[in-house]
Amino acid sequence: MLLIDNQIFPVVNLFKYSYKKTNVILFSCDSYSKMTFNNRFVIAGSNGLIHLSVPIINGRNHQALLKDVRICYQEKWQTRHWRTLVSCYSKSPFFEYYRDSLETFFIDKPNFLFDFNLAVLYWLKQVLKFSTEITVLETLDNLLPGEEIEDLRNKWLPKNFQSDVSRVYYRQVFEERIGFQPNLSILDMLFNMGPQTGAILSKDS
Repeated sequence: MLLIDNQIFPVVNLFKYSYKKTNVILFSCDSYSKMTFNNRFVIAGSNGLIHLSVPIINGRNHQALLKDVRICYQEKWQTRHWRTLVSCYSKSPFFEYYRDSLETFFIDKPNFLFDFNLAVLYWLKQVLKFSTEITVLETLDNLLPGEEIEDLRNKWLPKNFQSDVSRVYYRQVFEERIGFQPNLSILDMLFNMGPQTGAILSKDS
């Protein structure tokens, strides 16, 4: 079993590692931490990496369990994020293939970050044909005695996510201009490789 972060649009390698497991676990009672991928993701633009973040209520002074973190909608981050995705990936081979179902995440306004991220994860499970089961727990007390758990929480952070030596290579829109950028948000791979994404991740695992 694999214990993973509740990332918003997870990095590629989170899925690469997850394909090895029959079950992945999310903790709803993890503490919210700044500078994680809980509320941010990274894509590639024509001039380099673009970091997109979802604002949260009381963001600068937030001390709470992840399940209690509320998304802030005072600024139009959904519009900004969506326009950025369209600008970066409209010419990618498969953006239009996923566009309609993905856009709902930039229209709907769920209250809680954990719920938003979980909905994204289930959407990705569907489009990637990802057979690994997803379990949400509050504590480890519900696990069976003797079950082995690999903890990958905080393995990939915005400060070091590209240092992972386990690279999954695929062609990227701006690769000729900025070079191949490893371990971006899974959206980058999905827009570039489409239905092949799951098979590539499973094969490389």
